[in-house]
Amino acid sequence: MLKQSLQQKLLQKLSPLQIQVIKLLEVPAAQLEQRIKKEIEENPVLELEGERRDNPDNPEENDREVNNDKDELSIEDYIQNEDVPSYKLQSRNFSKDDKHDDIPFSDGASFHEHLIDQLGLRILDDKQRLMAEHIIGNVDEDGYLRREIDEIIDDIAFSQNIEFEEKEALDVLKVVQDFEPPGVAARNLQECLILQLEKKDKTFPSVNDAYNIIKYHFEEFTRKHYDKITKRLSLEEEDVRDALEEILKLNPKPGSSYSNPMHKTVQHIIPDFILEYKDDTPELSLNNRNVPELRISQTYSEMLQDYSANKKNQSKDKKDAVMFVKQKLDSAKWFIDAIKQRQNTLMHTMNAILAYQKEYFLDGDETKLRPMILKDIAEITNLDISTISRVSNSKYIQTHFGIFPLKYFFSEGLQNDDGEEVSTREIKKILQDCIDAENKKKPLTDEKLSQILKEKSYNIARRTVAKYREQLNIPVARLRKEL
Repeated sequence: MLKQSLQQKLLQKLSPLQIQVIKLLEVPAAQLEQRIKKEIEENPVLELEGERRDNPDNPEENDREVNNDKDELSIEDYIQNEDVPSYKLQSRNFSKDDKHDDIPFSDGASFHEHLIDQLGLRILDDKQRLMAEHIIGNVDEDGYLRREIDEIIDDIAFSQNIEFEEKEALDVLKVVQDFEPPGVAARNLQECLILQLEKKDKTFPSVNDAYNIIKYHFEEFTRKHYDKITKRLSLEEEDVRDALEEILKLNPKPGSSYSNPMHKTVQHIIPDFILEYKDDTPELSLNNRNVPELRISQTYSEMLQDYSANKKNQSKDKKDAVMFVKQKLDSAKWFIDAIKQRQNTLMHTMNAILAYQKEYFLDGDETKLRPMILKDIAEITNLDISTISRVSNSKYIQTHFGIFPLKYFFSEGLQNDDGEEVSTREIKKILQDCIDAENKKKPLTDEKLSQILKEKSYNIARRTVAKYREQLNIPVARLRKEL
C-alpha cells in the first residue's frame, strides 16, 4: 500500500563552492595553470584579466574590441536548437555512447624497433630471421629475455608449424646478443654482465679479472666474499678493487641505455611557495607567476541584465538561453572565489608550518626539524586534518637552501633519555652520518648502530634501526662491504 508523508531531515551537503575549493587544493602550481585554462575553455563567461585593452580617450573603441573578441556573441547564439539535446548545455555533458577518437601520433623508434633495425643488417635465412624476431619480441624493456628458449621453440612450432633444434635457436640467440646495447637479450644478470665484458678489451688486467670474477665466482661476488675471490683467483687486493670498479661501470639494465629523447619523461618541479629572507625577516609568497588573473566578462553580465529587464517579451527559448548564461555566470563566480580561497588556505597553512619549524628555516639544518604531524598544523590553523593533507600533498616550497616538498617537514617524534622530544628525521640524519663514516671493510651492523644511538641518548631498538635504514635505502651491513 502506497503512503505519503511529510518528513524533515537535517543534512550536511557541500556547496558547489566548497567542492571547487577541495578539488583546487589538491592541484599543485604546475597543474593549476592548465586547470584554469580548461575552465576558461568550458565557460565563456570567464576571461583573463587584461584581455580588454582599455583606451580612456575612446570608450567606444573598448566596447568594439570586446565585441570583436567575442565575435559579436549575443543571446541568440545560446538558444537551443531542436536537434541539440538539453544535456549538451549542462556540465558533465558526455554520454557513455559518445564516440571519443584518439588521434595517433608518431614519436620515433622504440627500443624493440631499434633491435629489429639491427636485425636487417645481419645475413640470416628466413627460418633464422623468424626465430630472431620471436626472441626480440620476448625481450623486455630492461633488455632481458624473460622466456626460456624451449618455450619460444614451442610457440613457433604451434603458430608457424616450423620446428627448431635447441642448438639452432641458441645460435640465433647469440646473434641477437651481439646487438647494441651490449648485454641485450641476456637471460639473467650474470649473462648480461658477461656479454658486456666480452665486448671490452681483455688485454687490460682489470677487465680480464672482472670477467673471471663474474664468469666463475658470481655467487661470491653477489655475497661480497672478496676474501674468497682473492684467494681462489690468486689476486692482490688492489687487483680485485680494480676489477670491481670495471664491474660497477657495467649496466645491469641494458635496455635503459637506449635513450630516445622522444620517450624521456622529465618532471619539472614548480614551487608553490617562495620563501625569502630580508633583514633576517622571512617573507612568504605564493608562486603565481604562471597563474592568470580571472574576471567575469562584462559582455555577458550586461547581456543578462538587458534580457532580465525585458522578461515580458521573451520566448521560451530565450528564457532557457538566459538561464544557461546565468548558470555559467554563477559557475564563473564560484570558480574565482574558489581560487581565492585556495590561495588563502595555502598561505594560512604554510605560515603555520613556517612558524612551527622557525629554527629549521633559518639555515636548513635537519637536526633542527621539530616533530610535526598533520594534527599539529590542523590545531594551529583550525582546519580539518584532511584539508592540511590536501595542502601538503604534491606541493613544494623554494627556500634559500633548496626546494622541498611540504611533506618533508612532517615527521614523527621520539623522546631521548633526557625526556626531550626529537624528530625521527634527526635520528635518521645521525644514522646516515654513522654509516657514511664507517669502515667499509667492516660495516656497522644494525645491532652496533643501535648501541651507538643509545650512547647518544637515543634509546632505539635494533628493529627500529633496521626500519629507518630501509627508509633511507641503505642495504644491510653485508652488502655495504667494500675492499
